[in-house]
Amino acid sequence: MSSTAGLVIPCKAAVAWEVGKPLVIEQVEVAPPQTLEVRVKIKYTTLCRTDLFFWEGKGSSGTHLFPRIFGHEAAGIVESIGEGVTDFEVGDHVLPVFTGECGECRHCKSEESNMCSLLRMNPYRGVMLNDGKSRFSLNGNPVNHFIGTSTFSEYTVVHSGCLVKINPLAPLDKACILSCGVSTGLGATLNAAKPKKGSTVAVFGLGAVGLAAAEGARIAGASRIIGVARNPDRFEEAKKFGVTDFVNPKDHDRPIQEVIRDMTDGGVDRSIECTGNVDVMMSAFECVHDGWGVAVLCGVPSKDAVFMTKPINLLNERTLKGTFFGNYKPKSDLPAVVEMYMNQELDLDKFITHRVPFSEINKAFELMQNGEGLRCIISMED
Repeated sequence: MSSTAGLVIPCKAAVAWEVGKPLVIEQVEVAPPQTLEVRVKIKYTTLCRTDLFFWEGKGSSGTHLFPRIFGHEAAGIVESIGEGVTDFEVGDHVLPVFTGECGECRHCKSEESNMCSLLRMNPYRGVMLNDGKSRFSLNGNPVNHFIGTSTFSEYTVVHSGCLVKINPLAPLDKACILSCGVSTGLGATLNAAKPKKGSTVAVFGLGAVGLAAAEGARIAGASRIIGVARNPDRFEEAKKFGVTDFVNPKDHDRPIQEVIRDMTDGGVDRSIECTGNVDVMMSAFECVHDGWGVAVLCGVPSKDAVFMTKPINLLNERTLKGTFFGNYKPKSDLPAVVEMYMNQELDLDKFITHRVPFSEINKAFELMQNGEGLRCIISMED
């Protein structure tokens, strides 16, 4: 048993006090885990665009919960466990994940879904499910959680269903990026699009998620991977992920789906959309080949967004589908993704473009806002 088990732990956390204002390193108190909860010592965390989105206040007003501790891409070590937790022990190496796997709901029992009814991502909730209270406090006042993870803290408490035990030999400063963006893009290709060896694949958007989708196409043995982006600075970097062709919509005066169909004798076999822009979604769908083409939507649009296409595109045997977290069931599937890295099938190092100490976490926000790099590793102990 940990020497701190059952005790309140004082530690540093990066607290967001207002929309869009720099995070402040504060001394917070982290309460012990309650029933079915685990307290984790975070070793490394990263910034994902979802953190940026809600920090900037772009979500609906119900998500503006401040003060709040953001963060959801991370890796750490179990410090203590709450009552009823049987699948973790002190010292386990773990990934907190923003969406969980309770193992009991219809979604968890279905082989076709990873959208757990109990532990699905919920940016509107700033407290723990068990008792409706926060495990974080500052000067006696509660601080809101973020999507069940809140990894911008030296210690955090998560539901055991939102925690994944991984190979203890896996370097935590690499494995941490698998808890959201990279797995989302990788799984969009490998689990949802499922390109066959020799396929042609188009990837729309070449950020971390899009490049992870391209990496999935490379692993699947695609013969041609077309990267579509409006920022030509991404093109050279994308070659590391197997991208063979580059298309910038700004270089053409006609719909980009027409350009891609002309490039590929009628359309690509698979496409993955990673921007969340509804016009790009339709381009991704309309660029796949009739008869067998599959387009997968991975980017997240605004909740009121709509798109329009001609029904004949579907009747001509094109498939349009969506994916959530790359169709991975977190607890069941992510350990195998970590093993892909350990077996050198998946290269994570090329996603990591910057590193900063926890004290400079706001630098990671600046980098992402400026469109610089892919993933910035934030070390909690530097």
